[in-house]
Amino acid sequence: MTGDASSVRTALTRGGRTIRPAQSSPPIRQVLADRRELVATARERAQSPFQTLRHFAVTTPGKLIIICGILALGCLSTGLYASTVLEDRTQTLQRLIDRTEPLAEAAQVLYSSLSIADASANAAFISGGLETPELRQRYSDALATASSSLILATGTSSEPGSGMASDRAEQAVSADLETLSTSIPVYSGLIETARTNNRLGNPVGSAYLGQASSMMQDQILPAAQRLYERRSMAIADPQHTLTRPPWTVYAPLLFLLAALVLTSRYLARRTRRRFNIGIVAAIVALGIGTLWLLASGLMSVAATSDARTEGADPLRDLTAARILTQQARSAETLSLIRRGDQGGLERSFSAATSEIGNIVDDVRGGTEDGDSAVTAEQLDSVTAALTEWKRTDAAVRRYIQTGNFGLARLHTVGDGPDSSARAYTAVDTALVDAITTARNSFRDDINTAQRVLGFTGTGILLLTVFAGVAIVGGLIPRIREYR
Repeated sequence: MTGDASSVRTALTRGGRTIRPAQSSPPIRQVLADRRELVATARERAQSPFQTLRHFAVTTPGKLIIICGILALGCLSTGLYASTVLEDRTQTLQRLIDRTEPLAEAAQVLYSSLSIADASANAAFISGGLETPELRQRYSDALATASSSLILATGTSSEPGSGMASDRAEQAVSADLETLSTSIPVYSGLIETARTNNRLGNPVGSAYLGQASSMMQDQILPAAQRLYERRSMAIADPQHTLTRPPWTVYAPLLFLLAALVLTSRYLARRTRRRFNIGIVAAIVALGIGTLWLLASGLMSVAATSDARTEGADPLRDLTAARILTQQARSAETLSLIRRGDQGGLERSFSAATSEIGNIVDDVRGGTEDGDSAVTAEQLDSVTAALTEWKRTDAAVRRYIQTGNFGLARLHTVGDGPDSSARAYTAVDTALVDAITTARNSFRDDINTAQRVLGFTGTGILLLTVFAGVAIVGGLIPRIREYR
């Protein structure tokens, strides 16, 4: 046995090496587990990028990245939108004060100057022979003012390509301007012909004057009135929009503030940190922007509302009263030329002066409520002058009815204390003073609204950009913690 054992041992250790039995195979469960892992890895690699992103989006770092992107883009888009809206408002206010209102003023002066020229021409004709230097100067000044106002009124109050409605309105304005530019020289030529024949004592002068007056009443003044009405509407239309706060800008700012507050609470639960410096900085920036917009927006709206109630509304009414004043004066002077139409001209004068009184009373109601920059003293001056004008016109009518045309002419075109010309001038001067006050109030309020809102759009854009950067800077460190 000893020999057998020794031989076996020798065979096993032959060559100085120990021969060990072969190792057993791995368990079947381990093999299956490894295979399943390999299959899962292969499937994961074979998945589409969208599925990978979907799986990543439900994780905490994925949620933080999504929140960061949405809030940052929301801040930038809100800032751009707010800047665009507020810049449009600022430009509208600037255009209103630089272009639209001066065009309306030029149209008003054009109409009044044409009416004054017509009334002065009639008064010069009925004065007989050579007219007084005052009437001649008044006619020349009125015609020169009308010509310069016509040049100013030829501008456009809308931007190119602003819309079909604006284009149609400008086409109508162009048609009226063409009528005025072609008719005024013809009118002045007829007046000069009538004046020459009147000086020579030729009866045909009255025919030329009647033709000129008919052209003024039937063509020139209606075109000038339509032009003024359209220019006035160009002032009224933007004011309806500008007197409303920019609610479409407030809404996204408040939505962003609410989203930031919810994000801060989410981070506090996930990261066990009460505050995130970036989120807090963004909340502060957007809060400042919202308060800035609230203050400047409300102040701008208040100033625009004052411009409408204290300036534009009484300005429109007083301008209409001045237009009626010129119509009444034309009817008064024509009554000495068209002696066969006394009843119609007297009714025209009475209707115009009564309407002037009603307009002054309406504006006076605004002064009592504090809704007009025009003072009660200015309106009292208009009322007193209007009362005196009615009295002197009634005296002229009595002279005409009794056939005393010489005395009627003297009281119509003379400069005595009982002259209707002096009373008419007093009414016109008082109305011009009130119109100037209302216009200055309108321009001051619009300038205030424009200055208050001037830098708000740029400021909010900068604040929202800062908020977006702060959001990214505050969330990136939290996202890196999950690597």
